[in-house]
Amino acid sequence: MNAVNRPNGELTLRTLAMPGDANAAGDIFGGWVMAQMDLSCGIRAAERARGRVVTAAVKEMAFALPVKIGDTLCIYTDIVTVGRTSMTLKVEAWAQRYLSHVMEKVTDAIFVMVALDGSGKPTPVPAE
Repeated sequence: MNAVNRPNGELTLRTLAMPGDANAAGDIFGGWVMAQMDLSCGIRAAERARGRVVTAAVKEMAFALPVKIGDTLCIYTDIVTVGRTSMTLKVEAWAQRYLSHVMEKVTDAIFVMVALDGSGKPTPVPAE
């Protein structure tokens, strides 16, 4: 990994890509990668909101490289904006290739998360 090709944001999740998450060619399903990105956003947004959050939207997402069995998927999140009840996060998924230090960016996306109160209604995100 060189200085130009570095993850942006805070490392929020690391997980291992296993055979059960792959197709017959050994490529990890894009839906599994997206689910890990969603989980990461939920973690980061809940910490910022100090409470329950839900995914309201995911902006365009394109896969540049495959994730393979044995790779460690590393998800980085960055809270870009905080509105009254919502947060916009920039999310990057990187694959640390199996048994190496090589890191390659797989995909990125913008997620919009909404803070909810105890009854499931949108609630203001508290000040930092």
